[in-house]
Order: sequence, then structure tokens, then C-alpha cells
Amino acid sequence: MMFLLAVLCVLYVWSPATLTGGLGSTPNTIPRKTVAIRSNGGRLFREEGVWNYTTMLLREDLNMLILGAREAIFALDLDDITVKKAMVNWPVTNKEQKDCSNKGKDAANDCKNYIRILHKRNDDRMYVCGTKAFIPTCDYMSYADGNLILEGKQEDGKGKCPFDPSQRYTSEIVDGVLYSATSLNFRGLEPVMMRSSEESIWTEFSNTWFNEPHFIHMAHIREGESNPEGDDDKIYLFFSETAVEYDSYTKVDVSRIARVCKGDLGGLRTLQRKWTSFLKARLDCPIPNNNLLVQDVFHLCPGDWTTCVFYAVFTPQLDSSQYSAVCAYKIEDIQTVFSKGKFKAPVPVEKSFVKWLVYSGDVPDPRPGTCIDNHARKMGFTKSLDLPDKTLQFIKDKPLMDQAVKASGEKPLLVKRGTAFTRIVVATAMALNRASHQVMFIGTKSGSVLKAVNYDGEMVIMEEIQLFEPSEPVKILRLSNTKLYVGSEVGVVQLSISECGRYHTCLDCVLARDPYCGWDLNADQCSAINGTHRTRTSTVIQSLSDGDASRCPQTDNSKSVSVSFFHDNTVKLWCQPYSNLAQVQWQLNGQPIKASNTFQILSDSLMIFNASADASGRYTCSSVERNYKTQHVAYDLKMWSASGTGALLHDVKEKENTLVAMVVVLSLILAMLVIWNLCKGHLPLPFCHRRVKDTANRCEQSLYENQPPEHKPASTENLNSNNNHVNDQRFSSSQLSTTVGSLGQISLKYREDESEI
Repeated sequence: MMFLLAVLCVLYVWSPATLTGGLGSTPNTIPRKTVAIRSNGGRLFREEGVWNYTTMLLREDLNMLILGAREAIFALDLDDITVKKAMVNWPVTNKEQKDCSNKGKDAANDCKNYIRILHKRNDDRMYVCGTKAFIPTCDYMSYADGNLILEGKQEDGKGKCPFDPSQRYTSEIVDGVLYSATSLNFRGLEPVMMRSSEESIWTEFSNTWFNEPHFIHMAHIREGESNPEGDDDKIYLFFSETAVEYDSYTKVDVSRIARVCKGDLGGLRTLQRKWTSFLKARLDCPIPNNNLLVQDVFHLCPGDWTTCVFYAVFTPQLDSSQYSAVCAYKIEDIQTVFSKGKFKAPVPVEKSFVKWLVYSGDVPDPRPGTCIDNHARKMGFTKSLDLPDKTLQFIKDKPLMDQAVKASGEKPLLVKRGTAFTRIVVATAMALNRASHQVMFIGTKSGSVLKAVNYDGEMVIMEEIQLFEPSEPVKILRLSNTKLYVGSEVGVVQLSISECGRYHTCLDCVLARDPYCGWDLNADQCSAINGTHRTRTSTVIQSLSDGDASRCPQTDNSKSVSVSFFHDNTVKLWCQPYSNLAQVQWQLNGQPIKASNTFQILSDSLMIFNASADASGRYTCSSVERNYKTQHVAYDLKMWSASGTGALLHDVKEKENTLVAMVVVLSLILAMLVIWNLCKGHLPLPFCHRRVKDTANRCEQSLYENQPPEHKPASTENLNSNNNHVNDQRFSSSQLSTTVGSLGQISLKYREDESEI
């Protein structure tokens, strides 16, 4: 019994509900709105036959988005990416493609030139690198006279650009110098973080420094500008790698952050042309019972370098785990780990086994891994070449810190179940009350973007915007002042970061808690917050911290619809609330409807099974969100009765009979008119094509040709006279037969004559 209770306690502690709540995440991790592709308001760019739109450079000085794809580079209008201003192709040669294929690579896919690096230089030119069929190559590019121009000054791209187009990499230009993290060889077995300059420098080729890494993001933080200790600028590198410090029979991958000093020149004897300031630490994003790996990082510095925060997205190492997360890291916490934390050291246990333990010995001075600062200068060390071998040997063997860098608040900002995160960017929005809020745009593997913001520990996902059909993973995100650019394998989508027009009512606008939007009472619409709104806050409603919509005017936008049904049928009444977070409530004649064998309440409708007369009445659908109720639609439901149906059928039958009678009468009248006109000679017979007068004479002669003399007219001249007594004659049946026969003879004779004519 005690064992059973213990198991139940464990299950309770590790239940998904406890997981989400315990991490500071809230049920609002469900996106409030799901925006379909057809209504996302975006602009799509794609070029026929071009793929892999995964490298971007924002040139706001030229009002252009420079877009790198497979064997092509585009210059697109920054305000409307469907406007292509220029394009340049950079294909591989047939020889390069053949050589690549001979090395075992796929000629149709791998052996192409995938643009991987696009950076702006100080001289306004751009530095561009591509995989070039596994021969990474770099060149210089300029934009002039409406054209993109590759200058043809090709350079070896090894260590700058990856060989393999599927390999993760990162790079950054700092004061005109390229810093990169990628592989140095064809097989990808020599990972390196390198500075490419006249004083090139790179990492040690040792699994103590990098062990099968996947490079993610690089960031330059200008710590040297206002550092009271005279410290140097830092280059931070985010990556994941196979851990060397864990005792495990299987590989365990972990997330890392590393840093080097910008002014590092390497050592004089030890670590020649190698980083003397390289340190790395584990990056912790605490999800119980889940090992998450970093996928992308975005850094935001609202003020000086001390305000910098790194936002990182994490996904599970194993596909069996269902959670993705966002964690934030403050620069001061990172700095504390590297400058004051303890080191880990490898300790041989057996001949072929090394155990990593906390280093408890003496740490050399200057401290290993530090930049040249005021303390080092007082000791006579003005550059890294002056550092003693003892300090350099220490960092060569022990670059790993024991303490992990903890997430801000020691918990994730956001935990999402069932959605794999891929990329992240963060924008700063100023609310109506002039408070700043960080809005996160998170790309997913399913081809959507989540728009989310954290209000004092409460994470709100305002929208999930669908982008690609069929779905394609988001491969890159870039952010300008008002636009978001989303790249994938198949195309690029441009979105506005503030689509306030999606909120149609005051309640919908205010409950969205979007810092970009507020309900303008004068304009009676949801508008983007601007300077004018901040000067007249009394006429604009915005409530971000608690979603207070009490100032919204009371309106009833529900529509009334009449619906009829047959006995024992299933009836479906539709009702689509404005929000995924709203609870739908149905009422019948003012009384709440509860789920039963007759009624089934769905998220967007009400199902009524085996509907009978008792199901008739007035149905109203309302949604409740944060205690605010909105009625959406009303239905007047009636059942067809048997008497009503019979009366309806009787009416239909009577109408049909009346219509038939009218058709018959009209047909008879028409027939009589035709016969009368034929007899009067007003209409020619089918076999008579001459003048009416000639036709009448011949017809009269034919009629009396075989008659007895007493029945023949005295003169044929009066056949057409109104007093012609022939009209008063009566014929016997035999006489009529003769007449018909005579007519037939005449008809045949006439046709023969006509054919001769």
C-alpha cells in the first residue's frame, strides 16, 4: 500500500500539469489566435527553380533585403519583398560539380553553391561566401546602378563557410574582421572557431575544446567601452556538443556557451596563434526529465552592454520528448560564471578512462581565460603574448567551467508542448503607458511563427501565424523596425509585427494584450499605438498586465439565423469564438446546455443528435474569456411538422396542375391560330414556296380536280373571292380521301418541278 502511494505521488509530481505550472509557465501557452495562411497579411517571395532561402542581410541604408539562396543572391525591396530590385547568379562549374560527385556527394543537391555568409563591410561592400560544391569560397559583392555585382575576387572559404550545406555554422563581422565557427575539412571532423585577419587565430584541435559541436549563434558584446575594470570586448559563441564530463555509456549532448576576447593575439610559445581566452560552460534551461538542446539565440541590448539579454530556443535531444522552451540569460550571470566560477579538470582513472572533476588546486594569476584588463596591466601584461606559460597551459587543458549558466529566474520564459521551436528574434514594443515590453517571434518546425510576450512572469502567446503551405520548417528570422522576414527552403514571407486589424471588437483587441495595439474609442477600431495615442490615453484602451476590458462599450454583434430540421436528424450549429482561450457556452431558451447523449459541445459548434420537437427553440452561443462574455450567434431552431409538410406538398401539387392546364390552353390557342392562318392563306404550306396567290389557285384546282361537275366552281377566277361558295361545301369521307390523295400527288409533282429548277 505504501509503495502504491509513493508511485502515485511521483506521478503527480511529474504530471504535465505540474510541469507547466511548476516552471512558471501558464495555461496561456495556447496561442490566443490561430492565423491561417490566407489571412496572415504577409507577402511571399520565391523564384522558380531556386531553393533554400536561408541567408539574409538587412541593408536598411539601401532599403533592401539581401537574400542568399542556392546559387542565387537577390536584392528585394525591404517594404515589399515581392519587388525584386536585382539578382545575381553564382553557380558551380561542371568540373566542380563532377569533382564533388566523385567524392561521394549528391550531385543534384549537395554539389551546388549554397550561399551561407552575407555580411556588410565598412566600405559598404558585402562579403559573401558559399559552399561551392564542397569547396567553400568567398567573394566581395556590391550594389550599384540597380545591379548586384560579384567582383570575382574569390578567396578560400575554409574555416569561414561550411563545406556541407546541411551543417550548422555561425559568423559575425566585428570591426571589419570576420569571426566564424564551422569546420576546416571536407568531412567536417575539424571544428574551429576562427578569426580571419592578418593575425588569424583559432581554437585548439582537441575534444576538450570542441567535441562534435553544432554551432548555433555568435554575438559581439562591446564590454570594453564602459567597463570599470578595463576589460575587453567579448565574442560569445553558442553551440551544442557531446559532453566529455559525464560518465555515460551513451553520448549525451549538452548546450554550451563559450567566449573569447576580441584583442586576443594568442600565446608566445604555448597556444601560438590559438585563443588564450577561450572558456566554455554548460547552458542550463531547466525542464525536468528533459534534455533540451539550444537551436537558436538572439541577443538584445536595450541600453549599454550590462543590459544585454540572450534569448535562446531549445528543443528535445530525443524526438520522444514533446516540449520546447525559451530561456533568457543575463550578461551579468554569464560574466559571473566565467570570471568567478570554478574549473573542471580531467583526471585519469584508468589507462583508457578519464573522469572530469571540479578542479580544487591553485589557479594561476592572471586568471586563465581572462582578457587583458587593469589587473593584468598592473602585473606587466599588456597583451596575450605576454601571458605566462603556466596560465596558458592551464586554459589549454581545462577550458570547461564547472558551474552552468542558469536561466534568468532559474526557469524558462515559455514551455510549449507539441511544437518544435527552430528560430527566435525579439523586438521591443513601447506600450500606451510608455513601458517597454520584449515581444518574441518564434519560428517552428511546422512552418508557423508564434508571437509572444512575458508580463511579470506570465507568458502570453498572442498569435500563431501559419506561413507555408504545405508546411516547411522556419530556417531563419530577421527583424526590422516594423517587419519580420521568415525564410524557409521554399520561400520568404514578410509580415508586419503589428497587425492590429485582426482584432475586430474592443473586447478582442484589449484581451489580446498586444503591446502594439489598443482600442481607439474615437475611431471605433483596434489601432497600432503611436505617439498621438500616448497623448490622449483617455480615448484609447490598452491593458497588458491583466487584460482589463471593463472600459469597452457594450455591444451585441450576434446574428440571428432561422434553421429548420427534420425529425431524428443530426443538427450542427456553428459558433467560432474570437479566441482559442475562450470557453464556449451554449444556451437553449436562456438555459445552459450541458453535454449529454443529445448535445455534444465542440470548440466551434454544437451537435444535436436525433433531434426531436423538444430540440426546437432559441439557441445562443457565447464565449467567456477572462470573465468577459461575448455573444456570437443566435439560432431559431424549428422542426418541420407532418401537417405542414403535407400542406406544402398539396400547394406544390396544385401549382403544378395549374401550370399544366395553362400550358395546354396556350397550346390549343396556338394550334387554332396556325390552322386558321393556313386556311386563309396567310401562311404558306411547307410544300408551297411561291406567292400566296399562285399557291391558293393551285390548291383550289387540286381540290376539285376529281370532283363531279356539279361540285366544280364555275370559274377559277373567283376562287379567292370572299363570296366563293366553295367554302360552304361539305365532303363525305370518300371525297376527303380523294382530296388527300390529290394533295399528295400535287406535293410530289411540285417537288419534282422544284428540283428541276
